[in-house]
Amino acid sequence: MRSRSLFVLGLFLAVLAAWLTWRGFSPQPQLRKALAPTINRQPVVVVNHTFDPSAPPAEMPPLVPGEIAACDSNFVSLANVAGESQRSDATHATVTITKINVTLQLVINIWVPTDATQKVIQHEGGHRQISEYYYQTADTLAVRIAAQYLGRQVDITGADLSSESSKMLQQVAREVTDKYNLELNPGPTQLLYDDITDHGRNEVAVQDAVAHAIKNVAIESPQPTTSPAS
Repeated sequence: MRSRSLFVLGLFLAVLAAWLTWRGFSPQPQLRKALAPTINRQPVVVVNHTFDPSAPPAEMPPLVPGEIAACDSNFVSLANVAGESQRSDATHATVTITKINVTLQLVINIWVPTDATQKVIQHEGGHRQISEYYYQTADTLAVRIAAQYLGRQVDITGADLSSESSKMLQQVAREVTDKYNLELNPGPTQLLYDDITDHGRNEVAVQDAVAHAIKNVAIESPQPTTSPAS
C-alpha cells in the first residue's frame, strides 16, 4: 500500500495584442511592486475505485510486489504568463512580465481491491490526508514563486521579436510550475507514513501516523524535504 504523487506540468502562454505588446510601455518601479499573481486553487477531487485483483483495469497504475492498494495524488499546475514589451530597434526589445495566473488542482485516485478490509481503506485514506494537507497551502507557495517573476524585465533579441517574446514567456511559465512541483514535495512525508504504519500492516492508528509524519518528516525522513508553505 503506497501513495504515488504525480506532478502534471501545464503551460498556457498569454501574450497581449500586438498594439499593446509593442507600444513601448515600461512600468515604473512602484507599479512593478504593486503587481501580484493570481492563483486559482481548485477544490480537491477524490475518486475511489475498487478493482478485481485478478483482473485490474488498464487505467489503474501497476502495483509493485507486496502492494494490494494504491493512492495516486496528481498535483496539477497551469501557469499563464503575459508581458508588455518595449522595442529599442528592429531586433532588440525589453519584455516586462506584467501578469501571472496559476491554476492549481489536486486529483486523488484511490484504488482498493473489492475485498479490501476497512484497515486497508483507512490506510489509503491516510495517504489522501497527507496530500490534502500539502495542498491546503499550495496557493501560498504558488504566490511566493510567481511573485519572484512579476515586474522582471528581460532583454530579447532576434529577427522575430514577437516569437522571441512568446518563447521567453513560455519559459517563465515552465519555471513557475517546475519550482512549484519541486517545493511542494509531499513524497518524503508519504514514505515516512508508510514506514510508521509498515504500509498499513501494524496497529498504529492512521490519524496518529499522519500527524507524526507531517510533524517529523524534516528530521526522520531519509529523503531531502522542503516544508509546505505556511
